[in-house]
Amino acid sequence: MPDPATNSLQGANGRLADLMTRLRSGLPGGHLGLAILLLVLILGFSSFVPDFLSAGTLQSFMYQLPLLGLLSLAMVVPLITGGLNLAIIATTNQCALLMVWIMQTMITADTSSSTTAGVIFLALALGLALCLIIGFITGSLVAYTGVHPILVTLGTKSLIDGISIYLTRGMALSGVPETFARAGSATLFGVPLIFIVLVIMAIMVGVILKRTAFGISCAMIGSNIEATRYSTIDTRRVLVGVYVMSSLTCFVAALVMLATFNSASADYAQSYLLVTILAAVLGGVDPFGGFGTVTGLMLALAILQIISSGFNQFGLSNYLTVAIWGAILIFVVMVQTMRPYFQHLLSMLSDRNK
Repeated sequence: MPDPATNSLQGANGRLADLMTRLRSGLPGGHLGLAILLLVLILGFSSFVPDFLSAGTLQSFMYQLPLLGLLSLAMVVPLITGGLNLAIIATTNQCALLMVWIMQTMITADTSSSTTAGVIFLALALGLALCLIIGFITGSLVAYTGVHPILVTLGTKSLIDGISIYLTRGMALSGVPETFARAGSATLFGVPLIFIVLVIMAIMVGVILKRTAFGISCAMIGSNIEATRYSTIDTRRVLVGVYVMSSLTCFVAALVMLATFNSASADYAQSYLLVTILAAVLGGVDPFGGFGTVTGLMLALAILQIISSGFNQFGLSNYLTVAIWGAILIFVVMVQTMRPYFQHLLSMLSDRNK
């Protein structure tokens, strides 16, 4: 009589083999389809909007994308594991508030440049430490309590937002040193520095997810966490690392936020939360976990930003843009859900024709 444990192990190994094949091959045509859609949107808007392909539009695109892009990178890592991090905006805002408060309190008009540099370094170090603590606590709760990440991160989000609003009374904090604020408008060979930061972070996250044991483990957990446990991977440790990595990305997003706005508030970027999920799903990330690429995410972000820029130049309301983004999310999820049924139907029709 077959041993149930042996059958279960064999089934787990089979599922892991299927996952590895999928990871190596990617989603056939997925990135190509996004690239074609991006090209169609650019050509379409350039046909109806004067100077849409101008250098000014490109410059605006590179200034507007980094914050949303970094927050989307913070979201995509837990999504690949089948989880979610609803606290990315709250973490980013609280980190930014802490850094601004330190700089505002310790830097005065009489402070020397060397002391100012030391205070900025201290603020960055404490902001990084705060993000590490939030990520570690969130990851530990997800990994060791068994509570769904939506509930854990929703609670974390509410706690962080509540603390931030209470301490600041809902007011924005300003007082970023001029040397730090200039980074928001700085360019390197005509490319905004904050856009270069996004590109570097995207490459780093992409390499980690695609080329390291940690990244493969994240995809394995999202595909089948029980099968991953059979492969002797410490899933709890990986999950803690996932949320720490997500929070560390929020730290970089907080730096970009300070450089862009020269201030911090608990209310900044709150509308971006669902857009990060939309960008990930549109970019080919499986909403149930197991697969996703940073390349697809970046293409999806470019598509969403092109739509936003095009509508703004048409003079349409930003609320309409948000509505269309929501419609795109619904459409993409429907297509992903119905794809297996369409593939089965096409297979049946093909067999009949034979």
